[in-house]
Amino acid sequence: MFPASPAPHLSPLFSTAAARERREAKLAEALAARDPKDLRSPICCILGHVDTGKTKILDNIRRTNVQDGEAGGITQQIGATYIPASAVESRTEELRKGRQFDLKLPGLLVIDTPGHESFSNLRSRGSGLCDIAILVVDLMHGLEQQTIESINLLKMRKTPFIIAMNKVDRLYKWNSVANSPIQDAMARQEEYVRKEFEDRLNQVMLQLNEQGLNVALYWKNRDPRSFINIVPTSAITGEGIPDLLQLVVKLTQSLMVDRLMFVNSLESTVLEVKQIEGLGTTIDVVLVNGMLREGDTIVVCGLGGPIVTTIRALLTPQPLREIRVKGQYVHHKELRAAMGVKIAAHNLESAVAGTQLYVAGPDDDVEDLKDAVMEDMQDIFSSVDKTGEGVCVQASTLGSLEALLEFLRSDDVKIPVSSINIGPINKKDIMRANAMIERGHKKFGVILAFDVPVTREAGALAEQMGVRIFTADIIYHLFDQFTAYLKQVKEEEQEAAKLTAVFPCVLKILPTCIFNQKDPIILGVEVVEGIAKVGTPICVPTRGGVDLGRIASLEKDHKAVESTKPEEASRSYERHFDHTDELVSRITRKSINVLKDMFRDELSKDDWRLVIKLKKIFKID
Repeated sequence: MFPASPAPHLSPLFSTAAARERREAKLAEALAARDPKDLRSPICCILGHVDTGKTKILDNIRRTNVQDGEAGGITQQIGATYIPASAVESRTEELRKGRQFDLKLPGLLVIDTPGHESFSNLRSRGSGLCDIAILVVDLMHGLEQQTIESINLLKMRKTPFIIAMNKVDRLYKWNSVANSPIQDAMARQEEYVRKEFEDRLNQVMLQLNEQGLNVALYWKNRDPRSFINIVPTSAITGEGIPDLLQLVVKLTQSLMVDRLMFVNSLESTVLEVKQIEGLGTTIDVVLVNGMLREGDTIVVCGLGGPIVTTIRALLTPQPLREIRVKGQYVHHKELRAAMGVKIAAHNLESAVAGTQLYVAGPDDDVEDLKDAVMEDMQDIFSSVDKTGEGVCVQASTLGSLEALLEFLRSDDVKIPVSSINIGPINKKDIMRANAMIERGHKKFGVILAFDVPVTREAGALAEQMGVRIFTADIIYHLFDQFTAYLKQVKEEEQEAAKLTAVFPCVLKILPTCIFNQKDPIILGVEVVEGIAKVGTPICVPTRGGVDLGRIASLEKDHKAVESTKPEEASRSYERHFDHTDELVSRITRKSINVLKDMFRDELSKDDWRLVIKLKKIFKID
């Protein structure tokens, strides 16, 4: 028997730290060797609220004017559509009116799945790999919840974007000029159509200003670095689409040359993990820089730890002009960035979307790459304080988990998180959420599940333990469900604490309003300070603190009320005293604590000052 030779990518002579230094030095060398004449295709994502026309804009961008069945060089890739420079030139010919278009880019890579998830997963250590985004806004409805969410995502990743002000064809009596430049189309409209467009545009621009964005119609924009371009479009009839394409290309090649120079060092991200008939579990990858080859040893992040495997096949779909037969792919020996590609390899079942992929070269230490590939997930998992109180959060990918955590931490949301996980919800996740209930934090015995299924066993256990699971595929829907639940829990807790909670109040008896001197005593009072509520225990400090019982009912203007505040006369019942006495609520340490925990928002600063005053009267520490 001969001893097994070490794998070519293992380097026992060097430590992991030394391997990392070598890897970083190689990257620095590759960056230094970049050439401004050798650019890769920019990666473009399409974002926006549901029903704004994201998919239709993508479909329109994919269409060409070629009538003979050819696709004009546009190719369908894995998770992306590649639009070559020649197709961009063809679509913008009418817009350019014979002027030359100095195209320096090989083309444009448009991510196929519009929306949050693809954008969230195009990431590398928290920064975005999407070079430019198109934010689709509905001209007729303005900014909607998911539009604002998209804006926040774009800000978080510092991604430049263009606004497609879509659905101009919905303007009353819009005269459609299919696939024409938007200014030409506008020139052919009646005056009242242009007026409606301007009115609606100004309203949406004001909403965008409120989100902290400076915006301008692209042909009026003299400072594209400071003002975001707006392109009016119709995804249905194609007006403005040539403008949109030209603008994406012009902005990227003029403002992003440094970012778009091809780097001969692998940079790629796992967009999706998919089960494919005949291939098993595959990963859809966006290759941003460098090259991938069949037979490469790759290292990817897995739920249970790093995965080391070998590329069995590099696949892209059949070209658009051919009949799409299910399961048929084009095999490649190697592929160069930027590109959307499917990788078939063993052991990819637990691969995590939204993480980086590394290739182990001859000089690389696989242990170093294993550490590197897991760092990203570990950073996010370690950012959560597992000892504190908070909700449990579960998402389908690392990218969507990161986006959800960022949203929950934002200033206007601030929902604490105590546990996070990726993938379907199972029994262990329920047990983690139940720990919050056991610690007396019922409101946090909750799982916010973003785009993940719940196993049957987990669902049954959650019901048994009283753990609430909120599921949604839109972040703000989760937020709405959880805040509605919080309100319900608070109301239940307040109801249960009603008898214990004693609101501070000082009552002055009105001598002319003694309606019944015996039990039940009915008399008129003025609320001098605080809040008088039904159920409040009343006493007379000037008579040795004699207790008179609880307020049984209150009336104001002959109508029953639950509570009254200063300057509001009310009627109630008590026992033996005269009009010279001041009545106060009998507070205790326990009742003060309940007020702090359950009713803090209902008390003003003056009410809290009264609590301090009553604490002194009743000698409460």
